[in-house]
Amino acid sequence: MNIHRMQLPREVIVGQNVLSDTGEMCKTLGFSKRVLIITGPKVIGVISEILENSLDEANISSDYELVYESTLEYVKLVEEKIRRYKPKVILGVGGGKDIDVAKLSSARTGIPFISIPSAASHDGIASANTSVKGFEKPYSIKAQVPIAVIADIDIISKSPYRLTASGCGDIIAKYSAVRDWKLAKRMVKEYYGDYASNLALMSAKLVMKSHNDIKNMKVGAIRTVVEALISCGVAMSIAGSSRPCSGSERMFAHALDLVTPNDALHGEKCGVGTIISVCLQDGNWKMVRKILDKIGAPTSAKDLGVGTKEFIKALVIARKIRPERYTILSNKKLDQKAAKEVAKITSTID
Repeated sequence: MNIHRMQLPREVIVGQNVLSDTGEMCKTLGFSKRVLIITGPKVIGVISEILENSLDEANISSDYELVYESTLEYVKLVEEKIRRYKPKVILGVGGGKDIDVAKLSSARTGIPFISIPSAASHDGIASANTSVKGFEKPYSIKAQVPIAVIADIDIISKSPYRLTASGCGDIIAKYSAVRDWKLAKRMVKEYYGDYASNLALMSAKLVMKSHNDIKNMKVGAIRTVVEALISCGVAMSIAGSSRPCSGSERMFAHALDLVTPNDALHGEKCGVGTIISVCLQDGNWKMVRKILDKIGAPTSAKDLGVGTKEFIKALVIARKIRPERYTILSNKKLDQKAAKEVAKITSTID
């Protein structure tokens, strides 16, 4: 039996107006002195008053550091601030880049961090994985799991809908990731965890089932998206790797980043990649495409703002992103002709 270590959050709070519980949460976890808040310029105006009041009431002092990009440069900048301010815990407040920088800088300096998402845009809310530019590897690297997660549905519901749709794309991607993991078990005898895979797949199925309510921004549906993203992070912790949540669809997303960096969100790219991956896996790709479309997430190269030539190139090189990870792309080994054919079949290109 393979042995792996499971890191899981100690506390998770999901609900309305729970950002005001931050100070009490810090005290409960034993962080009663100083915190460093890592956030972005668009988020600070939304959360600063509530967060500062909560920390003041708990007699906890705080410092801020603004993050503009998820890069190694910003990670090192935050590490410098950690050494200067000596906080007991890092609060990663905001979207993917803010939480990723907080996650990695805290892990590299050996102190815990609390994840406080302002949008439901990615599955890094409760996972150890980070997408930070500046490393040799063009895919997510492991940092640490948050010691706690505070997800305020009121704040998340006010974020741009595009971010929620991107989060849905990231969750629905588990539909192909789990299939890839099962394939690896069958073809190369890779460790496969039933519990972790079913938890990730359940998250995808619940979001797919709730697509109408998500589109209508119903509070209960947004909570489902948030809880699904957290569950995906837990699934990765249980598996001891990103396997239940990361397969060929994510390799394609990272390949697109290399071939043609643009403003498309990671979850959006994963969603489009899922359509193609599920088709290659002989699954119901039409259902995946239909639900992504109903949610309002991209379903084609055009929607992502990517040219046909670049899209096909990314499909061809995707299997080289993580050659050690067996997926459907390891089986198919798409050349340009085959990549173009599957993209045409799925209508991901015209």
